[in-house]
Amino acid sequence: MTKRALIKTALAVAALCAASAGFAQQVTLRLHQMLPQQATIPAKALIPWAQKVEKDSGGKIKVQLFHAMQLGGTPPQLFDQARDGVVDLTWTVLGYTPGRFNKSEVFELPFMSGNAEQSSRAFQEYVEKFAADEFKDIKLIAVHTHGPGLFHTKTPVTGLESLRGMKIRGGSRVISSMLTKLGATPVGMPVPAVTDALSKGVIDGTTIPWEVTPALKVSELVKNHTTFAGQEGLYTQTFAFSMNKAAYEKLPADLKKVIDANSGIETAAMFGRAMDEGDKVGRAIAEKAGNNIVALDIAETQRWRRTASTVETDWVAEMKGKNIDGVKLASEARALIAKYQR
Repeated sequence: MTKRALIKTALAVAALCAASAGFAQQVTLRLHQMLPQQATIPAKALIPWAQKVEKDSGGKIKVQLFHAMQLGGTPPQLFDQARDGVVDLTWTVLGYTPGRFNKSEVFELPFMSGNAEQSSRAFQEYVEKFAADEFKDIKLIAVHTHGPGLFHTKTPVTGLESLRGMKIRGGSRVISSMLTKLGATPVGMPVPAVTDALSKGVIDGTTIPWEVTPALKVSELVKNHTTFAGQEGLYTQTFAFSMNKAAYEKLPADLKKVIDANSGIETAAMFGRAMDEGDKVGRAIAEKAGNNIVALDIAETQRWRRTASTVETDWVAEMKGKNIDGVKLASEARALIAKYQR
């Protein structure tokens, strides 16, 4: 082989090696979640997050999104799908796995929080300080809350008495306990099941925030919505955006930095903002449809607060049995919510 041919061969091999090295840095992460693509969190948080990660990584990270449980399983299995490496990333409701996230449950207590962006900042800081052990098996991207929880019902809820006996969907054990205290019959189910349950009469109403009502067609299926006085909603639910720990650990240092830069309190706040904006959209749809929006006054809201307060008492007693100081955690949660409401 001539010297010129050798040089050409060497350059070709070097180029191939360089291309192979570059290819080796390409990472595809599969993200799995429960809601239709057009719902608030997929459309306004998960897809933008994926696009930002791809941009920040210079195209080295690709995120494939799988909506509405396309990869199989059920919403309560999503956290474990990330933990076990079935997929690389999942977004789900923590309350779908009762008894697992005991310290994190404090944010679900009745009338604990309201504005989703502020509460999500508070919840992220709370988890980092007081409940990090509950997420030790995954790489936590962020936790967050939704906005004020309220009722959407076939017949109007105008006071405590009118709720009694109604079959109401609850999204977690804490919320179901609250519904029982308030006189309703709780029916537990993940949020994607709400549309079918309402249309078939399995439930008389549901507790969800405004933001998810468009995706579930709730304002078409029921014509009554009940809100509460004050900044806090009747309840809130908590969410986790999680990454498989092994998938994170095997990333090169520069790509770990990209994931880290798109994790934590600002990411939590971004998800919360999406929820707050979604609440405005959901309520506007109900108003345009001419639905009946009941606004309970301060006096009636206080009745609900007093009745629901025993949920916290019961939760504190239960946590004590698990060697968890529920009084302290509730106090810390409220202090952090107040910090971000300033």
